[in-house]
Amino acid sequence: MKVCIFGAGAIGGYMAMALHEGGADVSLVARGPHLAAIRDKGLTLRIGGEEKNAKLRASDDPAELGPQDHVIVGLKAHSVPAVAEKMTTLFHDETSLVTAVNGVPWWYFYKLDGPLENSRVESVDPGGVQWDAIGPERAIGCVVYPACEVDEPGIVRHIEGDRFTLGEPSGEKTDRIAALADAMRAGGLKAPVKPRIRDEIWIKLWGNLSFNPISALTGATLEEICGDPETRAIAKAMMLEAQAIGEKLGVRFAIDVEKRIDGAGAVGAHKTSMLQDLERGRPMEIDALVTAVQELGHLTETPTPMIDHVLSMVRLRARTAGCY
Repeated sequence: MKVCIFGAGAIGGYMAMALHEGGADVSLVARGPHLAAIRDKGLTLRIGGEEKNAKLRASDDPAELGPQDHVIVGLKAHSVPAVAEKMTTLFHDETSLVTAVNGVPWWYFYKLDGPLENSRVESVDPGGVQWDAIGPERAIGCVVYPACEVDEPGIVRHIEGDRFTLGEPSGEKTDRIAALADAMRAGGLKAPVKPRIRDEIWIKLWGNLSFNPISALTGATLEEICGDPETRAIAKAMMLEAQAIGEKLGVRFAIDVEKRIDGAGAVGAHKTSMLQDLERGRPMEIDALVTAVQELGHLTETPTPMIDHVLSMVRLRARTAGCY
């Protein structure tokens, strides 16, 4: 099996090493000092007190890597439209595209029964660039749970977690998704295949859409946001608005809001990815995590007053910091 990790940063690097150890033929699309280090010394993964290293093919030009069976996208959502056309050089007729990306995926309405089937999500796919260039029929959903960091160019550190939940937009268990799950498990990852992948997406998104912008606005950790009555109330209001949207789209929420908030608080003094991006001067994932939920609210005619307020503030915070 040939697998290309498009965006071999923290999570992408972790997946690459696991798939390589499981026997897949893995290649990487990376750039800058990270790419240079991987070419020079190989990719290194720090995990469980050990270091693992592998010499993998890597390039900043996907056309050099040839057709793949699976392309796993490890980029931030806002980075993908600009490279969608380049991804197509990795495709053969049966290539799948695995969206290991936070937030509402661009293919969300593909194979979703109802009046909104095949609608486009403009906030994550402006002008339908990904839908048209890639094709939603290639998409496999992937919800990412592990935490990893790039310690220095070429070196990825695993912090916690090993589960990547997979699902076809149609809910089917196809041969392609079964083969991918087997390859991931062979490398030591948990890769459950779920018939209702959108339910899984929303459970993670539920927290991301609220805790991320609140943390960026306040500088607070998950523990602090969930433990403070006022910020907890704001997060809960945003989550209830999102739940109303999700349920109109057929989503089933397996836990209630309070348990979801308590679970986030139990993570402890953790800075969200949006706060980390703000502190490092990097573009923030506002559109995929928050704007897209607002857009789905408009499509389903669901009011989102708290989401609207927080979104307007975090957008301004990002613009004043040069991160949007």
